[in-house]
Amino acid sequence: MGSGNKLAATVVVVTFAVLMAAVTTTCQAAYGPPNPASCGLKVGYYYAKCPHAEEIVKNVVGAAILHNPGVGAGLIRMLFHDCFVEGCDASVLLDPTPANPQPEKLSPPNMPSLRGYEVIDAAKAAVEAACPGVVSCADIVAFAARDASFFLSNSRVAFQMPAGRLDGRYSNASRALDFLPPPKFNLGQLVANFAAKGLGVEDMVVLSGAHTVGDSHCSSFVPDRLAVPSDMEPPLAAMLRTQCPAKPSSGNDPTVVQDVVTPNKLDSQYYKNVLAHRVLFTSDASLLASPATAKMVVDNANIPGWWEDRFTKAMVKMASIEVKTGGNGEIRRNCRAVNH
Repeated sequence: MGSGNKLAATVVVVTFAVLMAAVTTTCQAAYGPPNPASCGLKVGYYYAKCPHAEEIVKNVVGAAILHNPGVGAGLIRMLFHDCFVEGCDASVLLDPTPANPQPEKLSPPNMPSLRGYEVIDAAKAAVEAACPGVVSCADIVAFAARDASFFLSNSRVAFQMPAGRLDGRYSNASRALDFLPPPKFNLGQLVANFAAKGLGVEDMVVLSGAHTVGDSHCSSFVPDRLAVPSDMEPPLAAMLRTQCPAKPSSGNDPTVVQDVVTPNKLDSQYYKNVLAHRVLFTSDASLLASPATAKMVVDNANIPGWWEDRFTKAMVKMASIEVKTGGNGEIRRNCRAVNH
């Protein structure tokens, strides 16, 4: 076999391997994007069994965000951090136990920065009071992320979330490190990370827009954005240096807003910030590293409603990753512990 044929064969094998990885790790059609219906998920899943379930969750989330908008950003991030590790199965909610002292929530990507656990607890308690043993914690996490998006966007991001997920029984801190992309990732690493979960390049760019809300610890960007030369806009860098220590540590690691323009509003401002080099993370700045992703940034920044429409679809796709159905999950009575 000639070198050209060997290369072609290698490309075919690699392409097939990547395709099969996506098929086996994500609920989706054989050759398409994640498809909630193929996972047994459907809109209105609880209409007959617990007709007010989604309304109950929405009311709890709305009250929490009214009190503290920052928790809304945490709930959106929680869905991402749950789904990318063991699938969308509420494994991120499990507390440590003697049998499992290091669950996901204690992993560095989640501890101490992930927020919103108490909102999920409140929503679960309210749903259990109405319909005991019916609604999974995994579905509550998905509903809460949808509802947080709705409230933080002033209803501009509104969509239906299919449901029917079961809760997983396994949670390990090391798995979060394996699958959650760190803020220092470059474009190639981000694309590969999302592809491993059956999500495309545009999904990655669109979901990155959630960085328009919420805070970040200084340690997430100081080493590779402030301590060394970067493309960050000098006035923003100068402001951040007044807020962050030169060497953040566990005892001195303040938080700053991710979007200095509209910090509590879920909108397309993030993409304008990317174009102006006013973003915190290497992963944010990397969206300009290729013509294709740079064009997506420009479109999301400049076409009214463009990003919001794509964000709703990407959220539903992400919420379909590796869901537990049938005999491989349960409906937890307490979101922080597996049933016994």
